[in-house]
Amino acid sequence: MRIALLTYSTRPRGGVVHTLALAEALAALGEDVHIWTLGRHGDTAFFRPVDPAVTVHAVPFEARDEETVGERIVRSIDVLRAAFAQQRDRYDIVHAQDCISANAALPCIRTIHHLDHFTTPQLAACHEKAVVDPYARICVSQSVADEVAAGWGFTPTVIPNGVDAARFAAGATDAARRETWRTRLGRYVLALGGIEPRKGSLDLLEAYAALRASDPNHADLTLVFGGGETLFDYRDYRAAFDARARELDVPVVITGVLEEDELPSLVAEAGALAMVSTKEGFGLAALEALAAGVPVVARDLPVLREVFAETVAYATTPAEISIALGKILDTPPDPTAGSDLAARYTWARAAHAHREFYSRIIGS
Repeated sequence: MRIALLTYSTRPRGGVVHTLALAEALAALGEDVHIWTLGRHGDTAFFRPVDPAVTVHAVPFEARDEETVGERIVRSIDVLRAAFAQQRDRYDIVHAQDCISANAALPCIRTIHHLDHFTTPQLAACHEKAVVDPYARICVSQSVADEVAAGWGFTPTVIPNGVDAARFAAGATDAARRETWRTRLGRYVLALGGIEPRKGSLDLLEAYAALRASDPNHADLTLVFGGGETLFDYRDYRAAFDARARELDVPVVITGVLEEDELPSLVAEAGALAMVSTKEGFGLAALEALAAGVPVVARDLPVLREVFAETVAYATTPAEISIALGKILDTPPDPTAGSDLAARYTWARAAHAHREFYSRIIGS
């Protein structure tokens, strides 16, 4: 079948990582897969190489410094819709991975990775329409599917994420790159993704500062945010984070977008990965860390309990997060259960489930 997968960015956000991995796994099954995205920042390709079996369409999207966040959302939808509309009739399946691409591609299938709350009216409307208007919905966890059912009365199909466990396990054996990170960063706790309310970034900052202040064994610890970019709706939150980091006078390193071959070793060299999001759809970054043998502290959310069971440490408040980080840094747990869990979530399995889902949609 001919499949169009749509995403809103070329940069390494969770939904974009999901889109690329799913596309490649579907292509490996022999499907004709095309990815449509907006080429922001002058991008003509994704943050990493994509299997040549997948066709990439990066729609040019020029920067306009003078426009508001709301205006940029509306223009993003309009630009992607106009380009995709010229070819949408060529596809058997149209599947969007976020609210912007869903609004551009309707009618379509939508994967609802997680539910969010936006303050920009246009982005809030985009989010709502992308839940309500698709003709079929997928969630990557039962917990998010239950939220959708409770909020809107829909019953999404649950297809869990995959993870490239072998890639992150290999990061643990990449001695040269790990040494580079060790030299640059010293001992560090790692968070992956942007600095934003959903990620609980300020809670993590407070927990980290408390750990450094209360335990001399961790006074040399650095907090590192790897990859990702802060979304435009969260600029005020990012400014508050930066101001609080200055007040606390603690070292915080924000790497920005990383090269594809840098991430596994960055993860593997971390003393711990912190995933203290207030909302998550699955927790892919934590699964990548477990694949690399790195212990994880996660916020105690139903979705993370669903995916990770007892393979990670749970905490909720900044004080609890601080204590949990200290414990796993002092006495790292046996990584076997976590690495075994990561190995069970494969993109091949996810691709087979998607192909069966698509076949049912076409048949109905």
